[in-house]
Amino acid sequence: MHYYRYSTAEVSCCYKYLLFSYNIIFWLSGVVLLAVGLWAWSEKGVLSDITKVTRLHGFDPVYLVLLVGMVMFVLGFAGCVGALRENICLLKFFCGAIVLIFFLELAVAVLAFLFQDWVRDRVKEFFENNIKAYRDDIDLQNLIDSLQKANMCCGAQSPDDWNLNEYFNCTLDNNSRERCGVPFSCCTPDPAQSVLNTQCGYDARLPGITSIARSTPIYEKGCIPVLEGWLPRNIYIVAGVFLGISLLQIFGIFLARTLMSDIDAVKAGFHI
Repeated sequence: MHYYRYSTAEVSCCYKYLLFSYNIIFWLSGVVLLAVGLWAWSEKGVLSDITKVTRLHGFDPVYLVLLVGMVMFVLGFAGCVGALRENICLLKFFCGAIVLIFFLELAVAVLAFLFQDWVRDRVKEFFENNIKAYRDDIDLQNLIDSLQKANMCCGAQSPDDWNLNEYFNCTLDNNSRERCGVPFSCCTPDPAQSVLNTQCGYDARLPGITSIARSTPIYEKGCIPVLEGWLPRNIYIVAGVFLGISLLQIFGIFLARTLMSDIDAVKAGFHI
């Protein structure tokens, strides 16, 4: 005698296509970031000469764009295919990766709070290395200029940190026209000027030149102290952004887990 077991369980189309829509946005965003990163590399000639990757001692922002794009592309692709094909393996990979990223973010936040001095030293070291490599990469240069203009700061701890750069240092054997100067992004803006003066930082740190004697004033505070002061004032904004990202990740985990439960229930309901 054969026994049959039937079940009314079925895969929820709502959860299935919600998860697909959730991941298609990730996948398309990953494609865009990868395209932007590869385009930036092609403009800098890296794709034709891959050895240029190892020549930059500072941080190339394109690396971050490519890394984030690659992660989003892989996870988005796994989630899309896993949802449409009802593939348990791909869904488990997607869910596990999101859980891992979530706990990594949480661990980094906790460790950064507990070891603030160590983090401060690493940030200072990171910033100083990028000051040294300021002229080596146009993307890095634009990143530092944007950071200094947006936060009204100059250097890591002070404008004198630009002595670390071979073009801006004040040594006697430096023949650069930018000797004892700072980048234009260190200059305080003049509302009367309609055209950006990229030479405003020339000779800004010459010995004996005081802030009053300079033709163009520059920001006296370093970016690290400014950022340290910015964080407590905007702690609710930072917490809100972190909470929003966390809720999106939890929502994706919930959709994937629910869909996997539906698939398992359908498989368990086949006749035997």
